[in-house]
Amino acid sequence: SGREERAFYRPLRNLDPGQVPVPDGIRHWTLPPLDRRKPMSTRALDVIRDEHRALAGMLTALRTLVREVAAGRAGPDFGLLRAIVFYVHAFPEKLHHPKESGLLFRALRDRGAAAAAVAATLDRLDDEHLRGEASVMRLAMALLEYEQLGESHRAAFADAVEAYGDAYLRHMQLEEREVLPLAERLLSEDDWRTIDAAFAHNRDPLTGHVPEQPYRELFSRLVALAPAPLGLGPPSRCAA
Repeated sequence: SGREERAFYRPLRNLDPGQVPVPDGIRHWTLPPLDRRKPMSTRALDVIRDEHRALAGMLTALRTLVREVAAGRAGPDFGLLRAIVFYVHAFPEKLHHPKESGLLFRALRDRGAAAAAVAATLDRLDDEHLRGEASVMRLAMALLEYEQLGESHRAAFADAVEAYGDAYLRHMQLEEREVLPLAERLLSEDDWRTIDAAFAHNRDPLTGHVPEQPYRELFSRLVALAPAPLGLGPPSRCAA
């Protein structure tokens, strides 16, 4: 049933933020708890934060898998690694970033002097969004080289995973700390109606939505094998 499918996909919105492990060097960052009592006009912020949690969890799962291989505790599961990289490209890059830049950031810029404090931050985040496609393609190519050329390319892929994860988590940290709180204070009800409507169409399976049919089998496997608490696999041993 639809209810059972939704339960299987374990929406991250119900997780304590402290349960989502954060990679080494970014341990000071924890996403703020979600407040489900907020008015309808800030629903888009809940979607953004839910999607941040999903992506943080997937990046940590990716790092966990790579570190387990390096430690000799597991062999590489290239199918799962490809599924995670595919997720990063198909959902955050294609759905999440364009709406942040095209709607949320633009609305803040329209506030002029009131949003001047984050002008440089918005420019930086937009630039990172523009470079996101190329970044995930480099990660995918490093994975392909590892899979096709063998162990001699494992370290290069591991380095690419660490660099990509660190950069992406810092990107989300900047949005959470500087941009989202200001947007909540400055944007009007009309702004939020437009932004809410756009983000309401996001259907990221890792935020509790049942994936569309072409993706259903892929995400069933992804969630079944990803480390807990994000998925149903064994808890991560690399967060310590």
